[in-house]
Amino acid sequence: MSYRRDRRSSKSALFDGFDKLEEGGLRSSSSFSHEIKEHDNDKAIDSLQDRVTFLKRLTGDIHDEVESHNRLLDRMGNVMDATRGIMSGTMDRFKKIPLSKSAN
Repeated sequence: MSYRRDRRSSKSALFDGFDKLEEGGLRSSSSFSHEIKEHDNDKAIDSLQDRVTFLKRLTGDIHDEVESHNRLLDRMGNVMDATRGIMSGTMDRFKKIPLSKSAN
């Protein structure tokens, strides 16, 4: 019987440290997993930062294009107003021509 007790005690002595080793293994695995997640997060942040920079430049370009089009439309509006004024003056002169002359 003493052989069995010795065997149990040697077995427990042998595997007592195994639980701690296993926990350490899980910790290092968890730490490794955390590092991988951290690395993935850093890559995602860099990717998002690149996208934000691109979108910022794109919106700046769109803003410049819109302002350019607004200036063009303003100039066209001014030209149309001037043309309307010329056409209105021309129509007023046509109205002054007597109808009797146009009947001949």
